[in-house]
This record gives sequence, structure tokens and C-alpha cells, in this order.
Amino acid sequence: MVQFEVPAIVPADPEANISDLLAKRVEATPDRALFSVPDGAGWRNISAADFQTAVIALAKGFVASGIQPGEKVGFLARTTYEWSLVDFALFYAGAVMVPIYETSSPAQIQWILEDSGAIALMVESADHFAKVDEVRGDLPLVREVWQMHLGSIDALTAAGLDIEDAEIERRRSIAVGSDLATLIYTSGSTGRPKGCVLTHSNFVELARNSAKALDPVVSAPDASTLLFITTAHVFARFISILAVHAGVRTGHQPDTKQLLPALGSFKPTFLLAVPRVFEKVYNSAEQKAEAGGKGKIFRAAAAAAVEHSRLLEAGAKVPLGLRIKFALFDKLVYGKLRAAMGGRVSFAVSGSAPLGPRLGHFFHSLGVVILEGYGLTETTAPATVNLADKSKIGTVGPALPGVGIRLGEDGEIEVRGINVFKEYWNNPEATAESFHDGWFRTGDIGSFDSEGFLTITGRKKEIIVTAGGKNVSPAALEDPIRANPIVGQVVVVGDQKPFISALITLDSEMLPTWLANNALPADMSLADAAKNDAVRAEVQRAVDIANKAVSRAESIRKFRILDSEWTEASGHLTPKLSIKRNVIMTDFADEVSAIYDEPVQTTNVAIG
Repeated sequence: MVQFEVPAIVPADPEANISDLLAKRVEATPDRALFSVPDGAGWRNISAADFQTAVIALAKGFVASGIQPGEKVGFLARTTYEWSLVDFALFYAGAVMVPIYETSSPAQIQWILEDSGAIALMVESADHFAKVDEVRGDLPLVREVWQMHLGSIDALTAAGLDIEDAEIERRRSIAVGSDLATLIYTSGSTGRPKGCVLTHSNFVELARNSAKALDPVVSAPDASTLLFITTAHVFARFISILAVHAGVRTGHQPDTKQLLPALGSFKPTFLLAVPRVFEKVYNSAEQKAEAGGKGKIFRAAAAAAVEHSRLLEAGAKVPLGLRIKFALFDKLVYGKLRAAMGGRVSFAVSGSAPLGPRLGHFFHSLGVVILEGYGLTETTAPATVNLADKSKIGTVGPALPGVGIRLGEDGEIEVRGINVFKEYWNNPEATAESFHDGWFRTGDIGSFDSEGFLTITGRKKEIIVTAGGKNVSPAALEDPIRANPIVGQVVVVGDQKPFISALITLDSEMLPTWLANNALPADMSLADAAKNDAVRAEVQRAVDIANKAVSRAESIRKFRILDSEWTEASGHLTPKLSIKRNVIMTDFADEVSAIYDEPVQTTNVAIG
């Protein structure tokens, strides 16, 4: 059994809780800007001391409203400054937050509030309240629903004026490391969401050790980050808490369509994103160049960037010709992309899905080191991450300090350490199934190199076994196809079938630009585009590229382009944009059957 375990580099403090991270930050640097909020065309800073003052004031409001230590409060909102304000105010009041994705359906909201035993809920908007209102009658424990858009935060703050500071200090000090800090429900990609019991120590010890391991990232001069992925997810939640601990200035942009203008004005030093965001940045730049008649220049620049990065990573000498070409493209292409991201981004932390070496090398040559990492809700987000001073593109890095990683006999990744959750809420059977000799079984398959850098090769439950007995990992085919600008999502199928095939959706955001660049009507519907010869040829090109990396028995022999999209709203994607494979296989069973009902006459065939 292959195993790598990295000792913690910060002594554990079993008495510490998350509120201590803010208190100690204020003691150390009370005047340092901890947050920035939109202010006209710019941003207004909020110091650590001012943030703590606002946190205590809101915590008093929660106390005045009757919230008791240990009680659970649901929170449904977008990624804004108020998210962190409410989060820490609940910690200071001694309460436990139960975050809910803003895209959740009324039934999902009901399940999470019901299962967790939440006694109150705060929502951001009227739309959020309308969802809750549909199921409010079935939630007898929920005695209060606050609405941020109606001024609930100000009202709570005003209501808490008579609560003494000493009461807040008492409440925030009650919890110790082993106590429940938050109850985060899994995104439900394989069934009903399960509540993960994450403790204060999970966050405190992981934040303190991660800050040391990622010191060049979080301790850079005026270190700052702009959060735009949902803070209800453990990935952004952990980073937001890490930022408070490390003194990183944090901004928020909940509308990803406004991301580029926000990056330009905020000018972060590092980003947190999922691979789909990096794919969008690259594809948008490529199609914009194509529209301006500079598509060939962009593709040449991209090829040079990837080659340049590969040579540097291998420690090889970069030929003079490539150095000259690289310097030219730096002025023509790379510099403009750096400026579009604010001009100061040096690092980007990527998680939730494999990024792929091509994009990793491309952004590396832009001067952005993408630190790909790996983790789950059950591991408080990161278990492994590439380091600023040593990263290997295509891997998810080594174990973080205080974390152990091992591979089971079948290659399944198992984790133990400071980051591993306590249990599934109200679900002892699922908890027992998920642990093996004290190690958490992730369900993911991976491999190590000699230095302990982990590579994810697939999901254990997603491995396809064809009728011929060939084991196929869908991710190896899906990730390269999804990198194509017009492809939205991909699901590879073929379990117990004679060959591998795929269902593919088109990207409605990128498609109009691509169509215009290819002398086709930009307003073509998805249904018409799915049948268009040029579109199908482009998708075929993406499939051919993916097939080159696998054996013939593993290659996609047929694919079907759908005339609809898979989204969170349609129920086919999780909030972190992972596909719900089981839902898709159920909803599109007829399409899959149609693929195999037709005889295979040639290989790699696109069918209607």
C-alpha cells in the first residue's frame, strides 16, 4: 500500500475555535484591510478591527433574537461580503451555520433544514425567500426567516444594542476544537445530500498549516483575492476563513458575467477557481482573437506558451528561437491576458475537477502558477495542493502538512489527518461505510509519483466496464473534449456495452462567437446547431483529440450532440459544476439507447 503522510508544522491547539482566528488577526494587524466592498467604480476597504466590530454587533442581534449556543442557522445567499459577516457573527454568537446553495430547489432546502434541525434561516433575496416560502409550512422547527434584502442585518444589529460585549466573548469561547463548527451538505451528485460534520479544529488546524505551506501565496505584499465561486461550497468557505487568518484582503463578485471588470478594478494577487473558469478565460480569448482576424497568432502564442512551460518544468534549455518567439508573444498576447485578470495575479488555486496539462502550462507561461489541489467536503476542502515553490502540472500536489494520503489495493485514495470530518450527520451507516481503519475512503482513484505528488485518474464508482471487460475512466476522455470552446458538458457512457460513446452538450455562451467566426448565423438555436455539419465537425475534432490519448478499446466510437444544456437549474450539475452522472443517465436513457440501437459501421461517428 502506497502511503505519504506529512507531519503538521504548526502545533495543534485543541482549545481553539474559528472565532479565535479573527480575534488574533485583529490583535496582530487591527488596521490591515481584511475586506474590500464595491464602492462606485472602485472598492472600499474594511479593516480587521472594523470587521470584528461589525461581527460582534450582528452576533448581539442573533443573541437578542433568541439564538442559543449550538443551535443551527441556515444561510442561503450569494458570494458577497455579507456572507463572511454572517458566518463570523454566528461563530461569535456560538451558533452553527448550515450553508445552502442559492441554486437549491425548495425540496432540497426543505431536506437540509429538516435534516439539520435548523431553527432559523437567513436568505439574501426575494427569490430565495420565495423558494423557502413554498416549504415553510413543512418546517415546524424554523421559527425565524430573515431577509437581507429587507434590511435584516441592520435590524438585527439594532436589536442587539443592549447585549453586553462580555456575553459575546463568553459565547464565542464556548466551542473547543472538537466541537461542530458547521454542517455542510454534499452537493448530491450521487444521491441525497449528506450533512458533513466539520469541526472547529478541521478549519483552525488546516488554516494554520495551509498558511505556512502556501506562505508565498498568502503572505505576498498586499496579498488579495477576489472570490466568485459560491461560498456555500467548502472550497471557497475554507479559503475565506484562511484569508482572515492570514490577513489576505478579500473581495467578492457573485455575478461571473461581471468577473473581468471586477478583476480589472480589484487587481487580486491570487485567484480561486474551478477548471471550467480557466477554460472559459482561454476559450473567450481565443474566440475574441479569431473575431479580430488574429486567431492564428493566438494559437501560435498558445502553442509557444505550452512548449515554453514544458521545457522549464523539465529543467531543459529553452532554444533561442522559442525564447525570441515567447518574448514577442508576451507583448502581443500574454501581457493583454495578464492585464485582463488585473495585472497582479501570480497564483491561482484550482480544484473540484482536473485542469489538464495544456491549460496549466498555458497559464504558467502567462506568469500565473496554477496550484491544482484535491479534496472533498469531507476533507474540509484541500487534502493535497501543489506548492508555490514546487508544483507539477497535471498533478494535484503532495499532502498538506498534517494530512496523510494512501492508496488502497484498488487505487482508491484514502485520507486521514487534521482536515478529515467527524461523521455524516444522523447517518452512522454512511459514516461507517466511508472509513477504513480510520482512513476516509474518498471514492476517487489516483496514483503517486516518487515524491508523493498525487494524480487523480477517475472516480471509483464511475469506472466503466465494457462488454469486452475493458475498464475505462470517463474523466480521461471527458476533460479534453470539454476544453473545446463550443462544448458545454460531456458524459462518457458504455458500461456493459460493446463500445464507448458520449453524450455532449453545447456551450450557449461560447457558441454564438464561434458561429460568427465560422461564417454561420450567430443566433442559431442549440437544436439547429446540434445538427449543423460545421458544429458536428468541430465536436468530432474534439473527440478525435481525446481519442489520441487512449487505446482503441477505450476510444469514443459514437457521440450524440444534445439540443439542450445541463445546468444547475435543470438538475444535471452540482453547484461546483460537476455533472450528476446518475441523473443524466436516467433523464437521457432514451438517447443512450438510441446510440447502441444503431449498428456501428465506422468509428468515431456523430449521430443525430
